Amino acid sequence: QLELFDIVRIDHFRGLSAFWEIPADATTARTGRWVKAPGAQLLSAVRREFGRIPLVAEDLGTIDRDVDDLRDSFLIPGMRVLQFSFFGQTDSAHLPQNHTQNSVVYTGTHDNDTTLSWFESLAEHERAYIYDYLGGPTETMPWPLIRAALRSPARLAIIPMQDILGLGTGNRMNTPATLVGNWKWRFLHEWLNPGLEQHVRHLNGLYGRT
Repeated sequence: QLELFDIVRIDHFRGLSAFWEIPADATTARTGRWVKAPGAQLLSAVRREFGRIPLVAEDLGTIDRDVDDLRDSFLIPGMRVLQFSFFGQTDSAHLPQNHTQNSVVYTGTHDNDTTLSWFESLAEHERAYIYDYLGGPTETMPWPLIRAALRSPARLAIIPMQDILGLGTGNRMNTPATLVGNWKWRFLHEWLNPGLEQHVRHLNGLYGRT
């Protein structure tokens, strides 16, 4: 994988801490139970074999202290998704003021709608709250959320190309728990223009990411 990519993401990282065990004869997953996983032993073996390799933990979903401790003990950055941040508690790990340096911030992931489409689907008072939180920006979405990601203390910021292009409904990459219509979006280079490239470069320089 590292011959192809700069960083490898461990999907469903919480399964390295504990996994949901379901009896083979169960008709639903409801009769399962959490079972402690040998994640520390696995990650230790990986480190002995390969040294410190660039990993990211997909630490979304049902996360407890054990998951956080396992991630932190191996200094693996976790994920912070801005689309998840605004309508929970103020101590949400996804809110920008709670980001840590050893993390990766996304406006949204491949499993989210585009930021513009997500924002337009919200109620008016929810949109007003987000703009208030972001300081009343004059730019239209998705640029205020892109700026919030870039100025986050997180070491790495990932902005989906659909957000860079300002695309709305009909351009998401994947809808979880569905079987058709996914992973079909394609990017064409002619959609870029020099002004857009310069703007992205400017923002990266402005927030110290060049």
